[in-house]
Amino acid sequence: MKIIRPSILAFAALLVTSLVSAQALAHCDTVDGPVVKAARVALKTRKVNAILIWVQPRDEAEVKNAFQKTLKVRHLGSEAREIADTYLFETVVRLHRAGEGESYTGLKAAGTNVSPIISALDVAIETGSTGVLLTKVPSEARAEFQKRLKEVLTRKGFEINDVAAGREYVKSYVTFIHYVEHLSEESDGDF
Repeated sequence: MKIIRPSILAFAALLVTSLVSAQALAHCDTVDGPVVKAARVALKTRKVNAILIWVQPRDEAEVKNAFQKTLKVRHLGSEAREIADTYLFETVVRLHRAGEGESYTGLKAAGTNVSPIISALDVAIETGSTGVLLTKVPSEARAEFQKRLKEVLTRKGFEINDVAAGREYVKSYVTFIHYVEHLSEESDGDF
């Protein structure tokens, strides 16, 4: 029994470490993340296409239904608006995570700690400039990093009603983010 106990403790420590690092890197499930930002745009413009790009085609009907329900009750007061918006955000994030093959662990609050790398990537995508971020990427990965970033930036200017083009942007965005997360894990988070 004494031999098994250290193995169990080591496994538990490994599990906790992997869960903490996964949470530190993930940001699509936060209120500040890109999925909820898109949902806010959809509500403001009353155009569901802004969020359809973040889910698989098979989930469109569920998103459209949640969107319509949210729009119907938002005008009933600030409390109804908050509940309805949260319902929409949770629905879209859950479906987005499922589309990535990831489990949904709930919508994380605004200000949730997100990896500085992910935050820097979002700024690079928003501004089109890597700033000092590129210098932190391992030299052997810089060409691939720049290629993937260029693809994201190229697809970023899609027309809001072109859901297929929006999904191509999201696909390249998610692939890029996951690529950099992998690089970060390989370098023990040193960049």
